[in-house]
Formats: sequence, structure tokens, C-alpha cells
Amino acid sequence: MEPILEVRDLRTQFITEGTVIPAVDGVDFSVEAGKTLGIVGESGCGKSVTSLSIMRLIPSPPGEIVGGSVLVSGRDILQLSEKEMRGVRGKDISMIFQEPMTSLNPCFTIGNQMTEALRVHEKLSKKDAKEKVLEMLGKVSISRPKAIYKSYSYELSGGMRQRIMIAMALLCQPKILIADEPTTALDVTIQIQILELMKQLQRENNTAVIIITHDLGVIAEMAEKVAVMYAGKIVEYGTCVEIFDTPLHPYTKGLHNSTPKISGGLKRLEAIPGMVPNLANKISGCAFKTRCADAMPHCGETCPALMDAGNGHLVRCWKYCDNKTNNID
Repeated sequence: MEPILEVRDLRTQFITEGTVIPAVDGVDFSVEAGKTLGIVGESGCGKSVTSLSIMRLIPSPPGEIVGGSVLVSGRDILQLSEKEMRGVRGKDISMIFQEPMTSLNPCFTIGNQMTEALRVHEKLSKKDAKEKVLEMLGKVSISRPKAIYKSYSYELSGGMRQRIMIAMALLCQPKILIADEPTTALDVTIQIQILELMKQLQRENNTAVIIITHDLGVIAEMAEKVAVMYAGKIVEYGTCVEIFDTPLHPYTKGLHNSTPKISGGLKRLEAIPGMVPNLANKISGCAFKTRCADAMPHCGETCPALMDAGNGHLVRCWKYCDNKTNNID
């Protein structure tokens, strides 16, 4: 099956006070219709910047997409004009943003903001758009949809705003849905309902989903494929089973060991030592080398490329490189 979304060698940088920060550094992945890709990693590893780059919402200045391509059904949307891109956002690709507290305009009612997308992309009448909005608000467990429709964002709680953001992203039944921490501000029962709603959307519309989260439990529940990001690069890529059962990269193993588990009795969680490197400083070799217990001398010299460890399970680590001179980014 042909992927509906292909990201090839995507590179996004920020320039601050003359310093170039490579926030996304040569990222490649694809997603098929009806499938889910999970992207995981610590804060600052490039997950959200990757999603904003796909949507072409990087603030310029200081940010800029400097290389690569983003193919949606074979069309490179990085080559579209801004006017053409407005027709893509919300219709072909939709996004659940990470910050619901600041993503809604406090000057307009919730109903006004939600019906706008339907009237622009679906050409619905004001009455039909309102009916569809009220229906979607009910689906995301908002108990008083008519009252919320007339409300302003500053009158609502963080969890309520998050559910509204999710409803907005699902309104036009997009081909591709990017969910950046979609359940962060929600309690456990609502989280389950939202994840089930996203699954239902996939089944009904064959939607491709990219879910970005720190919660490995959400990834295990939702994703078929998983990309682990660190310092702007993908360091491991494979099926959900491979990433959880046989992780290869030391960073992926560290994420597993720092996550609480309900089986196997009480165990002390293992923290990953050190901090994510400052990308404003030039990094020589592997970016994880200063935090890695398995680091070797050449890890500080050159950065390995993603290597196939078998069956398409990719890992960026010298331990899995047969030729330590040719497999370099």
C-alpha cells in the first residue's frame, strides 16, 4: 500500500543571534492510510517542530524549513503557495495542538471558530455547520454543547479547551491527523474516550494518524509504527512490538527503564543521566554519547546513519554498524 504521507530528509532550523539551531535534522518516515505512527522522545528532541514543519506553521523568522519534502498523496506541500496551503490545512491535514490554553482565539466564540472551518472547506450553510459542530462537541464528551458553542475560551477549563481542539481537528474528516500530546490535560476516563474516538475516525475515514506524546502507554494503545527522536534525529524506528519488546538504541532502552510498570513488582525507576544537548552548540558524532553507558571512542567522531537491524527495524547506533566508515549521515 502506498503511503499517504511521506516525509523525506526534512530539515528545519532556527536562527537566533546568528546561531543556527538544527531543530529537525534529516527526518524520514511515512504513514499509510488507516495506520498510526507514534513519535516519542524527551522535550526538546524535535517532535513538535517536526509536526509544525509538516503543517508549514514554523514561525519565520526565526524558523525556516531548509530542506526535504513532505508528500501528501504524492504532492509536495512544501512547494505550495501559502494560499494553496490554507486549502490543505484543516481539510487534508489537521492538527491537535499541544497548547489548548493558547490555541483558541479569546475574541471569538467557540462556535464561531469551529464553524469557520466547515464553511471554508465543506461549503456548509451556517445552520448545517452549527449542527455538525454540536454533534462533534457531544462526541468528545462535552455535556452542554449548546452552551459551550456560545462560550469564549477564557470561560473554559484547560481540559475543556483540549476537547474543543480535538473536536476542531476532527470536524472535516482529514486524511491525515497529527495529534501533539492530545490527552495531556484530560483525566484518565476522558483520555480513553478520546483515543477511542480517534480510532473510530480511522476506521470510518481510513485516516492516517501521527501521535506525538511522552506517554508510552498511549503509543502502545494507538500505534503500529514508532519513531524515537533525539536531538532532532530519529534514532530508532520500528513496529510497536519491536520498540517495546526488543528496543535497540540505548536511548530507547532508557525511556523504557524510566517508565513505571504495573507488572513485575516494585522497582526503582532508572533516570537517564545528563540532559538533552544544546543544539546551538555544534555536536560532533552521536548526540547521545555523553549520556550513553555503551559509548565507544568513535561515537564522538562521526554520527551513524539509521541501520537496518533486520526486518526494517532501524537504529542509529555504532553497535549495529558493520562498516564504521561508510554508514555516516
